[in-house]
Amino acid sequence: MTDAQETAADTSLRTTGGAPPDDVAPAPIPLLEPREGIPPVVTTDDALARVIASFAGGTGPVAVDAERASGYRYGQRAYLVQLRREGAGSALVDPVGCPDLSGLGTALDGTEWILHAATQDLPCLRDIGMTPTSLFDTELAGRLAGFPRVGLGAMVENVLGYALEKGHSAVDWSTRPLPDPWLRYAALDVELLIDLRDALEEELERQGKLEWAREEFDAIAAAPPAPPRKDPWRRTSGMHKVRRRRQMAVVRELWTTRDQVAQRRDVSPGKVLGDAAIVEAALALPVDVQALTALPGFGHRMGRRQLEQWQAAVDRAKALPESALPQPGQQPAGPPPPRSWADKDPAAAARLSAARAAVSELAERLHMPQENLITPDTVRRLCWEPPKNPTPGAVEDALAGYGARNWQIRQVAPLLVRALDATG
Repeated sequence: MTDAQETAADTSLRTTGGAPPDDVAPAPIPLLEPREGIPPVVTTDDALARVIASFAGGTGPVAVDAERASGYRYGQRAYLVQLRREGAGSALVDPVGCPDLSGLGTALDGTEWILHAATQDLPCLRDIGMTPTSLFDTELAGRLAGFPRVGLGAMVENVLGYALEKGHSAVDWSTRPLPDPWLRYAALDVELLIDLRDALEEELERQGKLEWAREEFDAIAAAPPAPPRKDPWRRTSGMHKVRRRRQMAVVRELWTTRDQVAQRRDVSPGKVLGDAAIVEAALALPVDVQALTALPGFGHRMGRRQLEQWQAAVDRAKALPESALPQPGQQPAGPPPPRSWADKDPAAAARLSAARAAVSELAERLHMPQENLITPDTVRRLCWEPPKNPTPGAVEDALAGYGARNWQIRQVAPLLVRALDATG
């Protein structure tokens, strides 16, 4: 085998998650160790000032990660921020002790931030004053490069040959003091992020996808904060069982009361009252606390005061005039569910079938998930209401209007033009 063939085989193995032949025993994967040990947690303004100076004087991109307490605390605030940069080493910053990290954000202005699954961490980082102007998302890079598993542990193992410690991703990061094993886990999350970024950049360049990735990263960095959800109570799990408007009012009142209690106590809403219990109360419309207690989720372990609180919410909903009851959920903007297209518009169903097949084939050729090549919602919208004259220019304009990036438009527009033409 030539050197070039060996390189290609090694790249194929890394990007497809393949395994060595049966007769070759896999080499043990070394467990990653912090190069400088676990850094002390920064909890004071003086310590933060030293970190800011150190990272401002560093070179190259900065690896950034954040830990939240999802499922334990109200909201999605950051409870630990991890950073690493050449010349500065690693830092662990406690946003509880140092709630304003805008000075750190300013010091890193203009620096490329490396994050894994950036859209998950950017909202909580933004809340404490840290917003990148340039970023590299190693998870998204892995998707575009065709890796079948894009979790950080899998990527570090497949690309760099190290194993990350596991087991602390879902712990309560609001715990104080944070145990040393958790801090070790957190520090390792940024230990090799810069090396991973460099290897993925090289792989994307080899595949001719680096400019595509840069467009994606720029779009993430430029995206504004998501607006608050309208009527978030409608997303209660099991809501599909609730048909009547009076029952919907009970869900709304219980959901709102629960949210207020959870925010006041700073705990996850699900720890205050489960979605299933809310739906049970809405369906049953209990007449008093005794009837409420008989419902699943409102058992004997719940105190009398809590039960009275929930019954009061039910009673408020039951007392509303008809005019104040919530309306059935509005149909989301855009096309109906594809399963109904064959009956509603057979021509649109044919267009969608052809478009999906073309996109699927191209995504397979490019070794990336279909949803990263072009979002399914964009394809549905284009096929439901195509341009009156589906010329290449018209289709490209429509895709751009739906938020497709330039590289996506170049790849899929010709296929979609043919799909629209072939089905009339």
